[in-house]
Amino acid sequence: MTDDFAHRLPLNQIRDGERVDLSADEPERAGVAERLGLRGLERLEAHAVLDRKGEIVRARGRLKASLCQSCVVTDEPVDARIDEAFDIYFLPEPAADGSEEEEVELVEADCDVVFHDGSAIDLGSAIADTLALGLDPYPRSAGAEAALKEAGVLSEAEAGPFAALAKLKRSDS
Repeated sequence: MTDDFAHRLPLNQIRDGERVDLSADEPERAGVAERLGLRGLERLEAHAVLDRKGEIVRARGRLKASLCQSCVVTDEPVDARIDEAFDIYFLPEPAADGSEEEEVELVEADCDVVFHDGSAIDLGSAIADTLALGLDPYPRSAGAEAALKEAGVLSEAEAGPFAALAKLKRSDS
């Protein structure tokens, strides 16, 4: 966990139904951008409604970001906007029992769980992690297809199994 966009909320001060609005300032955006390998992060905002039951906190809300990534083909800038809902559970860190680590299989419901230290949750870092998951892993600029074609890289349609069958059909004629 990093402190790029850390917003620790003490558990004893979280009220059920409380709304929290977060907006990253310039140094926080720069830190998150560096951590995620972004060219820039112009906007990072989130709002969440917190529900607390004992040491379990649920944060439901919306993340909005304006950012710039690098094209995976041409390295040109690719602007993007992210606007997505999130639903994160903050649970106490499981106690280590001293036994060997056993393999744990995660199910979809486990993927939105963040552990806390028992005294506070870090909503900002969880938001930054949510942003990371929302990024396009292979951003492409407008000129990416032309650059790939010029380099001799076949498109998926040209390299796929149906393209090979079409070539066979053409050679039979």
